[in-house]
Amino acid sequence: MTGSTRRKSIHIGGFRHANPIPNACRIGNLVMSGVILGRDAGGAMPESLDAQCANMFAHMKATVEAAGGSTDDIIKMTVWLKDRTQRGPVNAEWLKMFPDEHSRPARHTLAMDVMDGGALVQCDFTAVID
Repeated sequence: MTGSTRRKSIHIGGFRHANPIPNACRIGNLVMSGVILGRDAGGAMPESLDAQCANMFAHMKATVEAAGGSTDDIIKMTVWLKDRTQRGPVNAEWLKMFPDEHSRPARHTLAMDVMDGGALVQCDFTAVID
C-alpha cells in the first residue's frame, strides 16, 4: 500500500484546524486525533469552561465516529487545562461519555500555560477500532 491509501485523514464539520491538518488520522485500526478545542460550531470560543468542555467532548465524539468508530473505541485521552485544579467540568462531561467505571479510557490531565484564543481546555485522544 502507498501512504496515501494506507493513511486516512479524518475531518468533521463544525471544528477545523486553522492549519492544513486533519482532525485525526487513521492507519489500520489505530486513530489518533490532533488537538481538540472547545470552539462552538461557528468557530467562536465560549467564555465558560463548562461550555468549552461540552463542545470539546462533542468534537471528540464526532471525530471518532467520522473515523468509523465510537466513543467505546477510545483508549487514551490527554487533557490540558489552563487551571489544572478546575477538573469539575471535564469530569462532568467524562462521566456523561464514559458512565461505566469498568469501561473507561485512560486519561491524563496536564496544566498548559499558553492557550490560544481564550481556550481554557483542550484534548487529544487515541482510539483502536476493531
